[in-house]
Amino acid sequence: MADPSSYRPKPGQIPDSPGVYKFRDEHRRVIYVGKAKSLRQRLASYFQDLANLHPRTATMVTTAASVEWTVVATETAALQLEYTWIKEYDPRFNVKYRDDKSYPYLAVTMNEQFPRVQVMRGQKKKGVRYFGPYGHAWAIRDTVDLLLRVFPVRTCSAGVFKNAARTGRPCLLGYIGKCSAPCVDRVSAEEHRELAEDFCEFMTGRTGTYIRRLERQMTDAAEDMEYERAARLRDDIDALRKAMEKSAVVLADATDADLIAVAEDELEAAVQIFHVRGGRVRGQRGWVTDKVEAVTTADLVEHALQQLYGEETGDAVPKEVLVPALPDPVEPVQEWLTQRRGSNVSLRIPQRGDKKALMETVARNAQQSLVLHKTKRASDLTTRSRALEEIAAALELDSAPLRIECYDISHLQGDDVVASMVVFEDGLARKSEYRRFQIKGFEGQDDVRSMHEVLTRRFRRYLAEKEKTGEWSPEEAQESLVEEDGRPKKFAYPPQLVVVDGGQPQVAAAQRALDELGIDDIAVCGLAKRLEEVWVPGEDDPVILPRTSEGLYLLQRVRDEAHRFAITYQRSKRTKRFKASPLDAVPGLGEARKQTLIKHFGSVKKLRSATIDQICEVPGIGRKTAEAVVAAFAQAAPAAPAVNTATGEIMEEEELATAGDSGHGEEPAHAGDSPGDGPDTTGARSDSTAPTRVGAARTRRGMET
Repeated sequence: MADPSSYRPKPGQIPDSPGVYKFRDEHRRVIYVGKAKSLRQRLASYFQDLANLHPRTATMVTTAASVEWTVVATETAALQLEYTWIKEYDPRFNVKYRDDKSYPYLAVTMNEQFPRVQVMRGQKKKGVRYFGPYGHAWAIRDTVDLLLRVFPVRTCSAGVFKNAARTGRPCLLGYIGKCSAPCVDRVSAEEHRELAEDFCEFMTGRTGTYIRRLERQMTDAAEDMEYERAARLRDDIDALRKAMEKSAVVLADATDADLIAVAEDELEAAVQIFHVRGGRVRGQRGWVTDKVEAVTTADLVEHALQQLYGEETGDAVPKEVLVPALPDPVEPVQEWLTQRRGSNVSLRIPQRGDKKALMETVARNAQQSLVLHKTKRASDLTTRSRALEEIAAALELDSAPLRIECYDISHLQGDDVVASMVVFEDGLARKSEYRRFQIKGFEGQDDVRSMHEVLTRRFRRYLAEKEKTGEWSPEEAQESLVEEDGRPKKFAYPPQLVVVDGGQPQVAAAQRALDELGIDDIAVCGLAKRLEEVWVPGEDDPVILPRTSEGLYLLQRVRDEAHRFAITYQRSKRTKRFKASPLDAVPGLGEARKQTLIKHFGSVKKLRSATIDQICEVPGIGRKTAEAVVAAFAQAAPAAPAVNTATGEIMEEEELATAGDSGHGEEPAHAGDSPGDGPDTTGARSDSTAPTRVGAARTRRGMET
């Protein structure tokens, strides 16, 4: 690592002008390229306070051994030069979208004497008209097969074309009418080029003109009693309409636009693009990138625009580009796009209507793309093995942690404090061994004490199981780890690594819990959310794993799963508390008899005012139970009026008895969640049908931890 002060330029040496700069390492390799409106201000920001830089930016600055810059006239020129240098040098610290250029396009080779329609991949060539990209090559071939009835353009290779010209016999497509056979002079080069141009016009979205023309020709042929020709034209119209149906209309007014959406987390980002031409989605593509530099959503959008349009000109750049966030500043980017197209390009965020709705669809596709990428990455055995080895090396463990347990605390302003334990074995989630806890040792908000309590309870149970197995033979000990139904006991297996969601305080609390129990063979670390730092006990500085590290990615997945499991449990407890009823305290009164009571009296309000004799009239309710019901209502506090948060009206208890069963829109627990760990959990659903107590201000998810 180089000392930044050794190569820091003097402020007077750096011009206060737009430009592009390059950081190089000790081997003169370019490791980062950036642009700036003011080179002096931007470069000074890298050296003024290294301690406050983002860790990824600080790593870049300390890896570099020199910096150089090039002054340009405008910010637009800086944008173009930055793109050129990123393509040329492939810097390791710049955002790079993983695009393998494998998207298939429908291409028309207008640069040839006899244009050809074909599927093309890879870099685009000058003089070739491209349509797409498509998700699959077969989708292109289906479209072309339909359109060749109307636009019989050549699709054969150069070798087939020359052989047909030499022998004077066309290929099969020429015989069945799906090629105009210019190889045997059935049409001239000019006529064939007109067919190719009409094909391109139709693909760009100008479909109505051709269908109306064919309909007129069909009508004229029918009037002239040329019924065979009219039938062929009818079939041609059907073929065009089928081709049009393959891409439904999504925007009105024959809009030409590209919609770009971004889904991201701390480590990676997925970009999804929909190409809309003539109001129809003509193509889709997506990229995934590692966030190796500190970037915002606007930065990711700018990089996506550079990669998408850096080598495009003319109509390949649409009139309108819709994005989730605008680059700052937006004017140079918009001017650059205008130059690429040759006419004005609108770059904006959709606010309402069909375009906003379509942008939401693109965003969902981006999110699914990111999830699919992570799923594939997690399911790869080699990747998982490398991740475990990287964790072992970073934490200086003797072996790879094949079993990892992660703990997280969740509460709502100190109420309903709960904790979660998730288990990953061989890098994969073991949901059957997830556990959840209620904090019992104290009340209020204290994540450190909560973490200490949870770890103490979990490993005290482990020691109890271990003590039992130590009294028997090895065979009996192995059997004691399994319940009668064949499932493993809840806390029988120890992890090699304990991960806590938090920084130094939480890690210290977890280590103290293990030390107090005399456990010294389990490693502990913590993962802090803000900068993804890995903390270990007794160290003043965190362990920094590379942003591209598979080990960091696995730790992040474990932490996020623990957070999801904890907050799901916390929400279920909160919902149950809101739906609590005095009837819950009546012994022997189950859900069926509660419903019978409510149905008999019509509402909880009427049941509250009923006498013991009146309650005894209900089928299945004895005098002892009736006395318990009356006593429960007498001990309960008077019911406060509940308010409909949507209308502001005070709700009657008849309404609440029904509305209380809805759960207030809370998310259900995951299908794979564990039902709990016996005395430490309250996983059962509430049996209450009593009035719901609405606390809207306290149920905002943004206040949850």
